[in-house]
Amino acid sequence: MKRRWPITLMCEVLQVSPSGYFSWAASQGQAGNGRRRSHSDEALLAHMRAIHEQMRGEYGWPRMHKELLARGVRVGKERVRLLMQQHGIRAKGKRKFVVTTDSSHQLPVAPDLVQRRFTPAAPNRVWTGDITYLPTDEGWLYLAAVLDLHSRQVVGWSLQPHMHSTLVKDALLMACFRRKPTAGLIFHSDRGAQYCSRDFQDTLQAWGIRSSMSRKGNCWDNAPTESLWGRLKTACVHGRRFATQDQARQVVMNWIAFYNHSRLHSALGYLSPMQFEQRWLAAQQKSAA
Repeated sequence: MKRRWPITLMCEVLQVSPSGYFSWAASQGQAGNGRRRSHSDEALLAHMRAIHEQMRGEYGWPRMHKELLARGVRVGKERVRLLMQQHGIRAKGKRKFVVTTDSSHQLPVAPDLVQRRFTPAAPNRVWTGDITYLPTDEGWLYLAAVLDLHSRQVVGWSLQPHMHSTLVKDALLMACFRRKPTAGLIFHSDRGAQYCSRDFQDTLQAWGIRSSMSRKGNCWDNAPTESLWGRLKTACVHGRRFATQDQARQVVMNWIAFYNHSRLHSALGYLSPMQFEQRWLAAQQKSAA
């Protein structure tokens, strides 16, 4: 039968997952021969296309390779790269975006306490924040996010149709209520008027959080958050039109959940932010036992 019809076509007709079939076939080969048989190109492509769809087209070949290994599919990096190239499976490209920072103000500015040290040893040591925007037919929708640099997890966010200080304050309060940080945490941002405002600075002080700010006009001082925006825009905005702000809000919240729980992060050893933090917590509990 396999010589007459492609396996993927038969799976579609029988309403069977191709990746599930190939996993079953591999396990049968392993049981019968005492070792796992190598995957055919057709089997690997079925897996890769399924991952490409599930991961919203965000993975290039390095992450694709790591995801295949995590799912028990043993394959070489070069084979993954060539198959993706030959069959047009590629990650969505990034674009440049307009800067939203308004630093033309006379408000007090905090010193840079981070100095591009983006790998704190534990959670809730250094958070970063920033603002980006999404166009909709109902007008601009602005997103403020709070990122924990230890796991690169988005721990707070706010979506509002304006850029007032309450936008960044609400994102910070979400992070604080969820994470309950101890005093001494550093919050790093740019010099935007929202972050320098009295309202936001008072909120930081009330939670015992130290304010840190990038140098003027230097986006590299907050590179992890800028990188987050690039991923979000590539996944959610490119080639997409939002009829309403509620539609954009739902898409963004879904993506943040996907990013935190599922998206592999190269800076975390190709783990998702949640996986990385869970492994860290498990290691701490083991060492304390």
